Amino acid sequence: MNWNLGFSYVGLFFLFMLYIPNIIWSKYKPKDYDIFMKTENKVLVIFEKIGEVLVTCVSLIFTDFNINAINYWSIVLLLAFLVMLLYEIYWIKYFRSEKTMQDMYSSLLGIPVAGATLSVFAFLLLGIYGRNIVMILSVILLGIGHIGISLGHRKQIQIGGKI
Repeated sequence: MNWNLGFSYVGLFFLFMLYIPNIIWSKYKPKDYDIFMKTENKVLVIFEKIGEVLVTCVSLIFTDFNINAINYWSIVLLLAFLVMLLYEIYWIKYFRSEKTMQDMYSSLLGIPVAGATLSVFAFLLLGIYGRNIVMILSVILLGIGHIGISLGHRKQIQIGGKI
């Protein structure tokens, strides 16, 4: 594997798309969110946290994600960007909602727990675009934790009869 270390402006752009809605969300969390956090699977939380740190760092330090030429791999980057746009649409939908736990773990266009799934899938596509195994493995860790936790919360909501 080539280690193309350096700054990735594409990775930074994707991170902005990821973190800006999350920063806004921190002021608009669902009412019962803190209660649900207490019941999260600790192994999944560890996977999520390690994945978050790795994906953030890898996004920035590998030039593999920068645009060097327009070719068939550019389609994968375009798909990653379109998935991130869907992620932004999910957040717009959430911020316009009543901001309940049901809203937080809702689907978008049939994609379950869209807030978790779309971001993970976008970064997976970014890793595929850059042909960067470190990103792909980091996203797998993140996905196991983040999507797993989100599905667990959604299941709790369903058991409570609220979804």
